[in-house]
Amino acid sequence: MSLKIYNTVTRTKEEFVPLEPGKVKMYVCGPTVYDYIHIGNARPVIFFDVVRRYLQAIGYDVTYVSNFTDVDDKLIRKAEQTGSTVPEVADKFIAAFYEDVEALGVRRADLNPRVTDNIEEIIAFIQDLVDKGYAYAKEGDVFFRTLKFAEYGKLSHQNLEELQFGVRIEVDERKENPEDFVLWKAAKPGEIYWPSPWGNGRPGWHIECSAMARKYLGDTLDIHGGGQDLQFPHHECEVAQSEALTGKTFANYWMHNGYININNEKMSKSLGNGVIVHDMRERIKPEVLRYFMLSTHYRNPLNYSDETIGQARNSLERIENCIANVRHRLKAAVELPAGDESEALGAKLESIRREFHAKMQDDFNTADAITAWFDLVSEANVYMQHPAVRLSDLEAILALFAEMNDVLGLVKEEEPELLDEQIERLIAERAEARKAKNWARADEIRDLLAAEGIALEDTPQGMRWRRK
Repeated sequence: MSLKIYNTVTRTKEEFVPLEPGKVKMYVCGPTVYDYIHIGNARPVIFFDVVRRYLQAIGYDVTYVSNFTDVDDKLIRKAEQTGSTVPEVADKFIAAFYEDVEALGVRRADLNPRVTDNIEEIIAFIQDLVDKGYAYAKEGDVFFRTLKFAEYGKLSHQNLEELQFGVRIEVDERKENPEDFVLWKAAKPGEIYWPSPWGNGRPGWHIECSAMARKYLGDTLDIHGGGQDLQFPHHECEVAQSEALTGKTFANYWMHNGYININNEKMSKSLGNGVIVHDMRERIKPEVLRYFMLSTHYRNPLNYSDETIGQARNSLERIENCIANVRHRLKAAVELPAGDESEALGAKLESIRREFHAKMQDDFNTADAITAWFDLVSEANVYMQHPAVRLSDLEAILALFAEMNDVLGLVKEEEPELLDEQIERLIAERAEARKAKNWARADEIRDLLAAEGIALEDTPQGMRWRRK
């Protein structure tokens, strides 16, 4: 098998060949930290976490960089509204970001550089573009000459004359051409600023990622990722300014995840239908949202609704219950002689493992990889119907579960929690009530335990419990 990635530039799946054997340099655009993240922000964070996990699982040494935009019009407005400073706003929501994404099972990037820590490199980058004739200053602002970069539009596959500009590109009569975009913005009275050769100001949006990607990963990246909404203008402008400066390909593979709709409508501020992860975590187990995100191919749109989240919850519980059942049977399992059943199980596990990796190597198809996981659930459930199970067979099932989970991160691995004395007494009392056929008291205790978040399950091998 060989890993294939759908490249936005070529609109085809291409075999992945890294710049350096065994190593991957990956950059993913991070959030503008002026508020809590919504589920649209969470989708690329979760998906590219899986990309990094899978690349590591198949042996690559991955350097993963994802930035924070910590100075921007939105942060300035938030600081004014809250009577705080831009750095205070950024610090608050960076901390909230980490809290949210770690709850979603996301492992931190190797580096999360902040714009404000890289102003020197950004200014130097802009100055080099000015010196090369790709940028020009007007009244304290600096603009990029898009017409000078002949390949402008190659990422989004748009003709320069037909381009529809994104919300962050403003019409400005000082521009030589309407398509030119800002690299440096002159500070308005009272705004945060840094000194530069063009006067006090701050970076434009697009230049940040080009400068930080180059600083931390070099002139050419293996993979650059982000949401589909960033294709144009943000990533298109990144390509232009980076390749104009270095004369080299900025990224060999561009990956973009699809949009999220809310109840079949586009998620937007005007509709007021955004779902904030910070709030959602109080209603939905974070692992359910992660499952929901990965249950559809990353390039396809997702529809968030009570129904789709309910389906995700039920599916994830099926996986979790199967793993819990296998672990429960493992406690009483013994090492029996290998027989035909064990040999057949081993062959099925290997077939499922190959299928899982085949789907992940086909442009990180997490949806079909999850289907392979359910094949494992089915096989495990069938095997556990036998009155006697073999220790090494159960261990093999759990090992494959763990291999898949290390990539998808759907089942949270936690240290077993000790029951407090009160709950232990209740469980023991319930067992005695059942022996005495006092079903009313047994049911009452079950309800009391449920109120404490303890679910009891009576199995042929005895009672087991789990925390909800």
